[in-house]
Amino acid sequence: MQAETAQFQLIEDSAALQEFAEINRNIEWMCFDTEFIGEKRFLTTICLIQVGTEHGNFLIDPLKVKDIQPVIDLLVDERVLKIVHAGDNDYRLFNTHYGIIPRNSFDTQIAAGFAGYKYPVGFSKLVENELGVRLSKGYTVTNWEKRPFDKKQLRYALFDVIYLRDLWYNLEERLRKLNRLEWAREEFKVLESPESYEQDPYKEALDSNLIKSLRKKEQLFLVRFLLWRTEEARRKDHSKEMILPGKYISAIVRAVHSGLDALKHNRRLPDNMINRYGQIFVDMYNQSATEEEKEVLKQIPRDNSENPKQDIMMEMLDLLVRYKCLQAGISNNIVMPRGVLKKMKNDKEYFDTSLETGWRKEFLGAEIISWFKYRRNLEIEFLNGKFELKMQE
Repeated sequence: MQAETAQFQLIEDSAALQEFAEINRNIEWMCFDTEFIGEKRFLTTICLIQVGTEHGNFLIDPLKVKDIQPVIDLLVDERVLKIVHAGDNDYRLFNTHYGIIPRNSFDTQIAAGFAGYKYPVGFSKLVENELGVRLSKGYTVTNWEKRPFDKKQLRYALFDVIYLRDLWYNLEERLRKLNRLEWAREEFKVLESPESYEQDPYKEALDSNLIKSLRKKEQLFLVRFLLWRTEEARRKDHSKEMILPGKYISAIVRAVHSGLDALKHNRRLPDNMINRYGQIFVDMYNQSATEEEKEVLKQIPRDNSENPKQDIMMEMLDLLVRYKCLQAGISNNIVMPRGVLKKMKNDKEYFDTSLETGWRKEFLGAEIISWFKYRRNLEIEFLNGKFELKMQE
């Protein structure tokens, strides 16, 4: 089906939404996507909800229809399969705005990672490779809040749902032949886990590339400073960049220990920003650490520059997994998420227990898992043109 010829119903009032609910009361599957805008506000706004079912295509305007309970009812109904692409963004939005997470999912991006595609694969590339359809990108960046909608906008929005059903058919059949459908279903379940959408207030600081290069006092300030910026953005419903652009963070963190005058005379920092917030930053820097903050500082990733052996060992184990994935035709980013690998590189004590459960345990095997788990005790022994990984006692 081509978006240019596909029919759809634009739903802009409660009566039309109730009719949608009646039409789709007993459906077995639905294709689902959203269009949203996150700029210039703290919380991303859902501007359009696209739904495709066996009864047609429906574009629902949540800015005009405030109560979208019929859509929510379908999303949480475990009898209805939800077909999505990169569904984590949409699921996070519905969790944030409506306190729900869709159930019974098939994510074509995740499925493709088990079927030979790099993860994450873009929707357009997947549609072109699987269905032979080239999608227009003319409305990739558009103002979805503007009303009335442009007809071409709505046609573009259809792209994200009308091809999902055929992708589902293709990928599910391929995964079944590869005996990987249950593996993919395990990963789909992660999308539906509330823990996936919990927000650690200190994550931005702990993930910062800046924090490892700072002294303890500056590390503590960075933790407080980023938390302050987030809370200011929440309070004013602005983006964090509107509160204070990220390009100034390093200069502020490195100058604040010298006091307000140092901030005022730093040519990289705007006068109006320092006049408004400078004293707040200095006071923030001078406060003693709380017990909670001391615990946060303990989580800061270690700098492994003084332990090259550990770094090399992790690189080698990563390469072994990537080679195994290449042989099997499965994305290494599905098998070993980059965040997990980064944590294990930064902290020699850390091991993600998900590697020794479920489908990852089956794919990686006990030996590779043991190498990651006990990597501190691994040694490389070179013998007559070959090498062996050996575990020290």
